[in-house]
Amino acid sequence: MKQTRFFVFAAIIVVGALWLYGTYFATPRPPHKPPPGTTSPNGRRVEKTDAEWRSLLTRSQYNITRERGTEWPNSSELTHEHRNGVYNCVCCQNPLFRSLTKFDSRTGWPSFYAPVVPNALYTEPDGNRSEVRCSVCDAHLGHVFTDGPEPTGLRYCMNGTALAFIPAK
Repeated sequence: MKQTRFFVFAAIIVVGALWLYGTYFATPRPPHKPPPGTTSPNGRRVEKTDAEWRSLLTRSQYNITRERGTEWPNSSELTHEHRNGVYNCVCCQNPLFRSLTKFDSRTGWPSFYAPVVPNALYTEPDGNRSEVRCSVCDAHLGHVFTDGPEPTGLRYCMNGTALAFIPAK
């Protein structure tokens, strides 16, 4: 009986500590806005409220694209997609990557060495790496690294959940 009370007390302390951390100490993420001077293809912009994004996206898509989440390695079907086509932003359908630039990085995430057009996306500093965002709707897509193949030497390591694959006809 004494042990049960101890575990209940410990659980209340842990839950309370987590609540306090989330309420008072967690740093909110800055709004998703591109750096000054960033342009998107054809100047297109898609801006929605948080509630609108939540109603349009699955929970996983929302977590990845709007809250900068990361999916588990090898959890996306797109990691092993080998058909010809285009990978679009799941939020706004902005074309991001062609299948011709996809390669097997052996990381567990879909990887590409170049975007469809340079201004299809933009990057922002994220600690010791660079975060990749959609230039049309500011969705978090993944990160870019400098250990990719030629001709660019870049590895755009994307969350498959943030992408919509459109097969070529």
